[in-house]
Amino acid sequence: MTIDNDIRSPHRADMRDARPDAIDLKILAVLQHEGRLTKATLAQRVGLSPTPCWERLRRLEKAGYVRGYRADIAIEKLVPLTTILVEVTLKQHRYQDFELFERHVRRIDEILECHATGGGIDYLLKILVRDVDAYQRLIDDLLVADIGIGRYFTYIVTRAVKDLPQAPVGLAIEALGEAPAHRSDRSSGGGS
Repeated sequence: MTIDNDIRSPHRADMRDARPDAIDLKILAVLQHEGRLTKATLAQRVGLSPTPCWERLRRLEKAGYVRGYRADIAIEKLVPLTTILVEVTLKQHRYQDFELFERHVRRIDEILECHATGGGIDYLLKILVRDVDAYQRLIDDLLVADIGIGRYFTYIVTRAVKDLPQAPVGLAIEALGEAPAHRSDRSSGGGS
């Protein structure tokens, strides 16, 4: 059954005025797993005709719910790389100290993730480098840059047990009390 929801409805006028509804969440969940679907296939998967589905998708994109479309490249097949997790504690805890550190790490491509944390450390970094020597050069450069690092602890990842590129949309669906769009969102961890 196909449902045509008129997007010009006063109830769905603008994504800025409303949170995504169950159909929007289904669109996002399907795209998260299969970003290369045609408009017609996406519409079929979520139970809409192509035009309303495409208009909903454009609204979701415009509202920033879709950050982009990209391929999940198996970089490890191209070159062996080492993943390293690093706990960082700053010497000082003033606003400008955090700003200096964050501004600097944003510019380094090898630092894939930088999370500010509460508790015993200030940041947790995920770094991807060619080898341990490359990691040591990167850390040495950070220390020489004098960006306020007081202590750091290094953990070399020996294997990834679970590595999702992003949180599954199924979590949002469950949090909003909607039925999951795909059973796999919950059970398989969302791999393609």
